Amino acid sequence: MTHHNHPGQFPRVRMRRMRRDDFSRRMMRETTLTPSDFIYPVFVMEGSKQRVAVPSMPGVERLTVDELVREAEAIAKLGVPAMALFPVTPLEAKSLDGREAWNPDGLAQRAVRAIKKEVPNLGVVTDVALDPFTTHGQDGIIDDTGYVMNDVTVAALVKQAVSHADAGADIVAPSDMMDGRIGAVRDALEAAGHIHTRILAYSAKYASSFYGPFRDAVGSAGNLGKGNKYNYQMDPANSDEALREVQLDLDEGADMVMVKPGMPYLDIVRRVKDEFGVPTFVYQVSGEYAMLMAAAQNGWLDERAVVLESLTCIKRAGADGILTYFAKRASQWLKE
Repeated sequence: MTHHNHPGQFPRVRMRRMRRDDFSRRMMRETTLTPSDFIYPVFVMEGSKQRVAVPSMPGVERLTVDELVREAEAIAKLGVPAMALFPVTPLEAKSLDGREAWNPDGLAQRAVRAIKKEVPNLGVVTDVALDPFTTHGQDGIIDDTGYVMNDVTVAALVKQAVSHADAGADIVAPSDMMDGRIGAVRDALEAAGHIHTRILAYSAKYASSFYGPFRDAVGSAGNLGKGNKYNYQMDPANSDEALREVQLDLDEGADMVMVKPGMPYLDIVRRVKDEFGVPTFVYQVSGEYAMLMAAAQNGWLDERAVVLESLTCIKRAGADGILTYFAKRASQWLKE
Protein backbone atom coordinates (compact mmCIF):
# COMPACT_ATOMS: atom_id res chain seq x y z
CA MET A 1 0.00 0.00 0.00
CA THR A 2 1.22 3.49 -0.72
CA HIS A 3 0.54 6.34 1.61
CA HIS A 4 1.13 10.05 1.12
CA ASN A 5 2.76 9.93 4.53
CA HIS A 6 5.22 7.43 5.89
CA PRO A 7 3.49 4.37 7.37
CA GLY A 8 2.47 4.92 10.94
CA GLN A 9 2.98 8.67 10.70
CA PHE A 10 0.41 11.43 10.96
CA PRO A 11 -0.45 13.95 8.23
CA ARG A 12 2.20 16.62 7.81
CA VAL A 13 -0.31 18.91 6.21
CA ARG A 14 -3.24 19.57 8.48
CA MET A 15 -5.48 22.13 6.82
CA ARG A 16 -7.40 22.49 10.06
CA ARG A 17 -4.43 24.02 11.90
CA MET A 18 -5.03 27.39 10.28
CA ARG A 19 -8.74 27.11 10.91
CA ARG A 20 -8.35 26.42 14.61
CA ASP A 21 -8.36 29.99 15.96
CA ASP A 22 -10.06 33.20 15.00
CA PHE A 23 -6.72 35.01 14.64
CA SER A 24 -5.34 32.57 12.08
CA ARG A 25 -8.63 32.39 10.17
CA ARG A 26 -8.52 36.18 9.89
CA MET A 27 -4.85 36.15 8.84
CA MET A 28 -5.56 34.06 5.76
CA ARG A 29 -9.01 35.38 4.87
CA GLU A 30 -9.05 36.15 1.15
CA THR A 31 -12.21 38.24 0.88
CA THR A 32 -13.19 41.01 3.27
CA LEU A 33 -16.49 42.83 2.96
CA THR A 34 -16.68 46.56 3.76
CA PRO A 35 -19.36 49.27 3.32
CA SER A 36 -17.25 50.58 0.40
CA ASP A 37 -18.36 47.52 -1.57
CA PHE A 38 -22.01 48.61 -1.65
CA ILE A 39 -24.26 50.76 -3.79
CA TYR A 40 -27.67 51.31 -2.19
CA PRO A 41 -30.64 51.14 -4.59
CA VAL A 42 -33.60 53.22 -3.42
CA PHE A 43 -37.12 53.86 -4.70
CA VAL A 44 -38.19 57.50 -4.82
CA MET A 45 -41.77 58.73 -5.14
CA GLU A 46 -43.70 62.00 -5.40
CA GLY A 47 -44.92 63.83 -2.30
CA SER A 48 -43.26 64.71 1.00
CA LYS A 49 -42.67 63.24 4.46
CA GLN A 50 -43.69 59.77 3.33
CA ARG A 51 -42.27 56.27 3.46
CA VAL A 52 -44.36 53.49 1.92
CA ALA A 53 -43.48 49.84 2.48
CA VAL A 54 -42.94 47.59 -0.55
CA PRO A 55 -44.94 44.46 0.37
CA SER A 56 -42.81 41.99 -1.62
CA MET A 57 -39.57 43.43 -0.19
CA PRO A 58 -39.83 43.46 3.63
CA GLY A 59 -37.75 46.30 5.09
CA VAL A 60 -37.67 48.27 1.81
CA GLU A 61 -39.66 51.49 1.40
CA ARG A 62 -40.49 53.96 -1.33
CA LEU A 63 -39.31 57.38 -0.13
CA THR A 64 -40.29 60.93 -0.96
CA VAL A 65 -37.36 63.20 -1.88
CA ASP A 66 -37.05 64.74 1.62
CA GLU A 67 -36.93 61.27 3.21
CA LEU A 68 -34.50 60.15 0.51
CA VAL A 69 -32.09 62.90 1.53
CA ARG A 70 -32.24 61.71 5.15
CA GLU A 71 -31.46 58.19 3.96
CA ALA A 72 -28.58 59.52 1.87
CA GLU A 73 -27.09 61.24 4.93
CA ALA A 74 -27.40 58.03 6.95
CA ILE A 75 -25.65 55.79 4.42
CA ALA A 76 -22.93 58.36 3.76
CA LYS A 77 -22.15 58.29 7.51
CA LEU A 78 -21.95 54.49 7.35
CA GLY A 79 -19.36 54.70 4.57
CA VAL A 80 -21.52 53.50 1.66
CA PRO A 81 -20.08 55.32 -1.38
CA ALA A 82 -23.12 55.61 -3.60
CA MET A 83 -26.88 55.43 -3.94
CA ALA A 84 -28.82 54.33 -7.04
CA LEU A 85 -32.16 56.02 -7.71
CA PHE A 86 -35.27 54.35 -9.12
CA PRO A 87 -38.31 56.61 -9.58
CA VAL A 88 -41.90 55.55 -9.02
CA THR A 89 -43.67 57.33 -11.88
CA PRO A 90 -47.34 58.32 -11.42
CA LEU A 91 -49.66 56.76 -14.02
CA GLU A 92 -50.56 60.12 -15.52
CA ALA A 93 -46.87 60.79 -16.30
CA LYS A 94 -46.50 57.56 -18.31
CA SER A 95 -46.75 57.59 -22.10
CA LEU A 96 -46.05 55.45 -25.17
CA ASP A 97 -42.73 57.21 -25.77
CA GLY A 98 -41.77 57.61 -22.10
CA ARG A 99 -40.98 61.31 -22.57
CA GLU A 100 -41.20 62.03 -18.83
CA ALA A 101 -37.82 60.24 -18.59
CA TRP A 102 -35.97 63.35 -19.79
CA ASN A 103 -38.12 66.01 -18.12
CA PRO A 104 -35.56 68.34 -16.43
CA ASP A 105 -37.99 68.66 -13.51
CA GLY A 106 -38.81 64.96 -13.40
CA LEU A 107 -38.74 63.04 -10.14
CA ALA A 108 -35.32 61.44 -10.73
CA GLN A 109 -33.79 64.76 -11.76
CA ARG A 110 -35.17 66.55 -8.67
CA ALA A 111 -33.98 63.73 -6.44
CA VAL A 112 -30.45 63.96 -7.87
CA ARG A 113 -30.31 67.73 -7.28
CA ALA A 114 -31.58 67.36 -3.70
CA ILE A 115 -28.99 64.71 -2.79
CA LYS A 116 -26.08 66.50 -4.46
CA LYS A 117 -27.05 69.69 -2.61
CA GLU A 118 -27.33 68.12 0.85
CA VAL A 119 -24.87 65.19 0.64
CA PRO A 120 -22.42 66.29 -2.08
CA ASN A 121 -19.82 63.59 -1.39
CA LEU A 122 -22.22 60.69 -1.87
CA GLY A 123 -22.08 59.20 -5.37
CA VAL A 124 -25.42 59.34 -7.18
CA VAL A 125 -26.27 56.68 -9.75
CA THR A 126 -29.30 57.07 -12.02
CA ASP A 127 -31.17 54.42 -13.95
CA VAL A 128 -31.26 55.05 -17.69
CA ALA A 129 -34.21 53.07 -19.06
CA LEU A 130 -37.75 53.83 -20.10
CA ASP A 131 -39.71 51.11 -18.26
CA PRO A 132 -40.83 53.35 -15.35
CA PHE A 133 -42.17 55.86 -17.89
CA THR A 134 -43.91 53.76 -20.56
CA THR A 135 -47.56 52.77 -20.49
CA HIS A 136 -46.60 49.22 -21.54
CA GLY A 137 -43.74 48.72 -19.04
CA GLN A 138 -41.13 47.89 -21.69
CA ASP A 139 -37.65 49.48 -21.51
CA GLY A 140 -38.11 51.22 -24.83
CA ILE A 141 -40.41 52.54 -27.52
CA ILE A 142 -42.49 49.88 -29.28
CA ASP A 143 -43.78 49.43 -32.83
CA ASP A 144 -47.28 48.24 -33.82
CA THR A 145 -46.40 44.63 -33.04
CA GLY A 146 -45.07 45.46 -29.56
CA TYR A 147 -41.43 44.96 -30.53
CA VAL A 148 -39.05 47.35 -28.78
CA MET A 149 -37.40 49.44 -31.49
CA ASN A 150 -33.68 49.74 -30.86
CA ASP A 151 -32.46 52.95 -32.46
CA VAL A 152 -35.50 55.09 -31.65
CA THR A 153 -35.15 53.94 -28.05
CA VAL A 154 -31.43 54.76 -27.96
CA ALA A 155 -32.20 58.34 -29.02
CA ALA A 156 -34.62 58.62 -26.08
CA LEU A 157 -32.12 57.07 -23.65
CA VAL A 158 -29.51 59.63 -24.74
CA LYS A 159 -31.87 62.48 -23.82
CA GLN A 160 -32.60 60.81 -20.48
CA ALA A 161 -28.90 60.29 -19.65
CA VAL A 162 -27.97 63.89 -20.51
CA SER A 163 -30.83 65.20 -18.36
CA HIS A 164 -29.49 63.14 -15.44
CA ALA A 165 -25.96 64.47 -15.96
CA ASP A 166 -27.34 68.03 -16.19
CA ALA A 167 -29.01 67.46 -12.80
CA GLY A 168 -25.68 66.39 -11.30
CA ALA A 169 -25.69 62.59 -11.49
CA ASP A 170 -22.18 61.19 -11.01
CA ILE A 171 -22.93 57.90 -12.74
CA VAL A 172 -25.55 57.07 -15.35
CA ALA A 173 -26.47 53.40 -15.53
CA PRO A 174 -28.20 52.26 -18.73
CA SER A 175 -30.20 49.16 -17.75
CA ASP A 176 -32.19 48.75 -20.96
CA MET A 177 -30.00 46.37 -23.02
CA MET A 178 -30.46 48.20 -26.34
CA ASP A 179 -27.60 47.70 -28.81
CA GLY A 180 -25.20 50.62 -29.18
CA ARG A 181 -26.62 52.70 -26.35
CA ILE A 182 -23.38 53.01 -24.38
CA GLY A 183 -21.52 54.60 -27.31
CA ALA A 184 -24.42 56.94 -28.04
CA VAL A 185 -24.68 58.03 -24.40
CA ARG A 186 -20.91 58.50 -24.12
CA ASP A 187 -20.79 60.69 -27.26
CA ALA A 188 -23.71 62.79 -26.04
CA LEU A 189 -22.21 63.28 -22.58
CA GLU A 190 -18.89 64.37 -24.11
CA ALA A 191 -20.65 66.74 -26.52
CA ALA A 192 -22.58 68.28 -23.61
CA GLY A 193 -19.36 68.83 -21.64
CA HIS A 194 -20.11 66.09 -19.09
CA ILE A 195 -16.67 64.53 -19.46
CA HIS A 196 -16.56 63.31 -15.85
CA THR A 197 -19.91 61.52 -15.84
CA ARG A 198 -19.27 57.82 -15.42
CA ILE A 199 -21.21 55.10 -17.20
CA LEU A 200 -22.10 51.93 -15.31
CA ALA A 201 -23.34 49.65 -18.08
CA TYR A 202 -25.80 46.91 -17.31
CA SER A 203 -23.82 44.83 -19.79
CA ALA A 204 -24.96 41.30 -18.99
CA LYS A 205 -28.54 41.79 -17.85
CA TYR A 206 -30.49 38.57 -18.04
CA ALA A 207 -34.21 38.07 -18.72
CA SER A 208 -34.59 36.81 -15.19
CA SER A 209 -37.67 35.89 -13.19
CA PHE A 210 -35.96 37.29 -10.08
CA TYR A 211 -36.98 40.90 -10.92
CA GLY A 212 -40.62 40.53 -9.87
CA PRO A 213 -40.60 42.51 -6.59
CA PHE A 214 -38.69 45.40 -8.23
CA ARG A 215 -41.44 45.84 -10.83
CA ASP A 216 -43.97 46.03 -7.99
CA ALA A 217 -41.79 48.59 -6.20
CA VAL A 218 -41.49 50.97 -9.18
CA GLY A 219 -45.02 50.29 -10.35
CA SER A 220 -44.19 48.84 -13.79
CA ALA A 221 -45.39 45.26 -13.16
CA GLY A 222 -49.02 46.07 -13.94
CA ASN A 223 -48.01 47.88 -17.13
CA LEU A 224 -45.93 44.96 -18.36
CA GLY A 225 -48.77 42.54 -17.61
CA LYS A 226 -48.18 39.28 -19.51
CA GLY A 227 -45.42 40.88 -21.57
CA ASN A 228 -41.76 39.87 -21.29
CA LYS A 229 -38.31 41.21 -22.14
CA TYR A 230 -36.86 38.18 -23.95
CA ASN A 231 -36.06 40.08 -27.13
CA TYR A 232 -33.59 42.42 -25.43
CA GLN A 233 -32.49 40.96 -22.10
CA MET A 234 -30.13 37.96 -22.19
CA ASP A 235 -31.14 34.30 -22.11
CA PRO A 236 -30.26 32.86 -18.67
CA ALA A 237 -28.88 29.80 -20.49
CA ASN A 238 -26.02 31.78 -22.07
CA SER A 239 -22.55 32.60 -20.83
CA ASP A 240 -20.24 33.27 -23.83
CA GLU A 241 -22.73 35.87 -25.05
CA ALA A 242 -22.22 37.85 -21.83
CA LEU A 243 -18.53 38.28 -22.65
CA ARG A 244 -19.41 39.71 -26.07
CA GLU A 245 -21.88 42.13 -24.47
CA VAL A 246 -19.27 43.29 -21.95
CA GLN A 247 -16.61 43.71 -24.63
CA LEU A 248 -18.94 45.84 -26.75
CA ASP A 249 -19.86 48.11 -23.84
CA LEU A 250 -16.20 48.59 -22.92
CA ASP A 251 -15.36 49.41 -26.55
CA GLU A 252 -18.18 51.96 -26.53
CA GLY A 253 -16.86 53.76 -23.46
CA ALA A 254 -18.35 52.15 -20.35
CA ASP A 255 -16.35 52.86 -17.17
CA MET A 256 -17.87 49.94 -15.27
CA VAL A 257 -19.83 46.88 -16.26
CA MET A 258 -22.54 44.99 -14.43
CA VAL A 259 -23.87 41.45 -14.27
CA LYS A 260 -27.49 41.11 -13.16
CA PRO A 261 -28.89 39.15 -11.24
CA GLY A 262 -26.34 38.17 -8.63
CA MET A 263 -25.96 34.79 -6.96
CA PRO A 264 -27.38 32.55 -9.74
CA TYR A 265 -24.98 34.30 -12.16
CA LEU A 266 -21.70 34.30 -10.24
CA ASP A 267 -20.03 32.12 -12.88
CA ILE A 268 -20.61 35.00 -15.32
CA VAL A 269 -19.08 37.47 -12.85
CA ARG A 270 -15.95 35.37 -12.52
CA ARG A 271 -15.59 35.00 -16.31
CA VAL A 272 -16.05 38.75 -16.85
CA LYS A 273 -13.55 39.68 -14.14
CA ASP A 274 -10.95 37.16 -15.36
CA GLU A 275 -11.38 38.14 -19.01
CA PHE A 276 -11.40 41.94 -18.73
CA GLY A 277 -10.12 42.94 -15.28
CA VAL A 278 -12.31 46.04 -15.33
CA PRO A 279 -14.50 47.48 -12.53
CA THR A 280 -17.19 44.82 -12.35
CA PHE A 281 -20.46 45.26 -10.47
CA VAL A 282 -23.23 42.90 -9.52
CA TYR A 283 -26.86 43.63 -8.75
CA GLN A 284 -28.25 41.46 -5.97
CA VAL A 285 -31.77 41.84 -7.28
CA SER A 286 -35.17 42.20 -5.63
CA GLY A 287 -36.05 38.52 -5.92
CA GLU A 288 -32.82 37.51 -4.20
CA TYR A 289 -33.60 40.00 -1.43
CA ALA A 290 -37.17 38.72 -1.14
CA MET A 291 -36.06 35.08 -0.90
CA LEU A 292 -33.59 35.74 1.89
CA MET A 293 -36.05 37.94 3.79
CA ALA A 294 -38.92 35.46 3.45
CA ALA A 295 -36.78 32.62 4.77
CA ALA A 296 -35.45 34.80 7.60
CA GLN A 297 -38.93 35.96 8.60
CA ASN A 298 -40.08 32.34 8.66
CA GLY A 299 -37.23 31.52 11.02
CA TRP A 300 -35.72 29.18 8.41
CA LEU A 301 -32.47 31.13 7.93
CA ASP A 302 -30.43 33.52 10.06
CA GLU A 303 -30.89 36.85 8.27
CA ARG A 304 -27.63 38.52 9.25
CA ALA A 305 -25.54 35.41 8.59
CA VAL A 306 -26.97 34.61 5.15
CA VAL A 307 -26.98 38.24 4.01
CA LEU A 308 -23.33 38.78 4.89
CA GLU A 309 -22.41 35.38 3.42
CA SER A 310 -24.21 36.08 0.14
CA LEU A 311 -22.54 39.50 -0.19
CA THR A 312 -19.12 38.04 0.62
CA CYS A 313 -19.65 35.34 -2.01
CA ILE A 314 -20.55 37.90 -4.66
CA LYS A 315 -17.34 39.79 -3.89
CA ARG A 316 -15.33 36.55 -3.84
CA ALA A 317 -16.64 35.74 -7.33
CA GLY A 318 -14.97 38.90 -8.67
CA ALA A 319 -17.33 41.79 -7.99
CA ASP A 320 -15.78 45.16 -7.16
CA GLY A 321 -19.11 46.46 -5.96
CA ILE A 322 -22.60 45.20 -5.23
CA LEU A 323 -25.93 46.95 -5.67
CA THR A 324 -27.91 45.58 -2.76
CA TYR A 325 -31.02 46.52 -0.80
CA PHE A 326 -29.09 45.23 2.24
CA ALA A 327 -26.46 47.98 1.91
CA LYS A 328 -27.57 49.96 4.95
CA ARG A 329 -28.19 47.02 7.28
CA ALA A 330 -25.07 45.16 6.16
CA SER A 331 -22.94 48.27 6.75
CA GLN A 332 -24.38 48.59 10.26
CA TRP A 333 -23.59 44.93 10.95
CA LEU A 334 -20.05 45.29 9.63
CA LYS A 335 -19.48 48.27 11.94
CA GLU A 336 -20.54 46.30 15.03
